[in-house]
Amino acid sequence: MRGSLVRSRRLSSVTEAVGDTPLVRLERVAREAPSVEVYAKLEFANPGGSVKDRAALRMITKAIESGELGGDKILVDSTSGNTGVAYSMFGAALGLRVALVMPSNVSKPRKDIARAFGTEIIFSDPMEGSDGAIRHVRELVAKDPERFYYPDQYSNPNNPLAHYHGTAVEILDAVGDRITHFVAGLGTSGTIMGTSRRLKEHTRPVRCVAVEPADPLHGLEGLKHLPSSLVPAIHDAAAYDETMRVTTEDGWDMTDRLAREEALHVGHSGGAAVFAAVEIAKRLHREQGGGCVVTIVPDRGDRYFAPMKWERRYVW
Repeated sequence: MRGSLVRSRRLSSVTEAVGDTPLVRLERVAREAPSVEVYAKLEFANPGGSVKDRAALRMITKAIESGELGGDKILVDSTSGNTGVAYSMFGAALGLRVALVMPSNVSKPRKDIARAFGTEIIFSDPMEGSDGAIRHVRELVAKDPERFYYPDQYSNPNNPLAHYHGTAVEILDAVGDRITHFVAGLGTSGTIMGTSRRLKEHTRPVRCVAVEPADPLHGLEGLKHLPSSLVPAIHDAAAYDETMRVTTEDGWDMTDRLAREEALHVGHSGGAAVFAAVEIAKRLHREQGGGCVVTIVPDRGDRYFAPMKWERRYVW
C-alpha cells in the first residue's frame, strides 16, 4: 500500500492523457538473464490503446497550428490499424472529419473501433498489405488535393519527433544512466527513429536495436520487412545500431509467454520486440554480467482476437 495519497489528474480533453506510460520489469520471461534489467514500456496505457497515439496527436496538432488542417478538410491516411484508431479518437475529440485507407484483412476490432468514432474506412487490396494502402491513399489525395489533409505518417517528421520529445524523455526519467540498450519494432519507423536520436544524446552510450520480421510474408502485424517493402521517408538506418530479425513463431510464442508469465496480454509486434530484448539480455548476462534493456510494447492483444492468417491452433 502506498504511504501517501496520489491525487488523480484532471484533464480538459482526452488529448491530455497521451504519454507518461509505465515501465514494467520483466523478470519471468527474462529469468535466464538475472543480472540484466529488462523493462517493457506499456504503450497500450495511452487513451487510444497504442504507441501511435503519440505520433497521431503531434501530427494533428501541428497541422492545425500551421493551418493545413481545419474547416471542411478531411484528414486521410493509410494505416494498418493503430494509427487509424488514434486519428479517429482525436478527430472525434477535436471535431475533425477522418477517413482511413487500410487493407481489408486488418483485424475486425480495429475497424470497429475506428468506425465507432465516426471515421470512414476505405479498403485497399489485402494482398498488397500496408504498401498497397499507401499507394491507394496517394491516389485519392492526388485526385482531390483540396478536399483532404494527408499527414502521411511514413514521411511526416512529427512522427519521430513525438518520440524524441516524449517517449525517450520518459524512458530516461525512469531508468536514467542505467539504460544500456533500447529495442523497438520497425513499422512506420517513427518510434525507433525519434527515441534513438534522443537516447544517443544522453550522457552514456545507449545501443539502439530495430526489430523487423525475418521474412516478407509474416504474421507480425504492424511491423515491416524493410528489404521487401516501401521504405518510409522518415527512416534512417544511421539512427540505430543494429537490426534483429524475428520470426513469426518466436514473436507469437513470446506473446503467449507474456500473457501467462507476466500477465501482459500484448500484440504480436510487442511479443517480437520483447523476444529481441530478452535475447539481448541473455547475451549481456553471458558476456558482461549486467545491463538494462528497455523495449516498447506498442499495443494490447485484444485487437487481434479476430481470426487471422497466422492464427495458432491449440490442442488441449
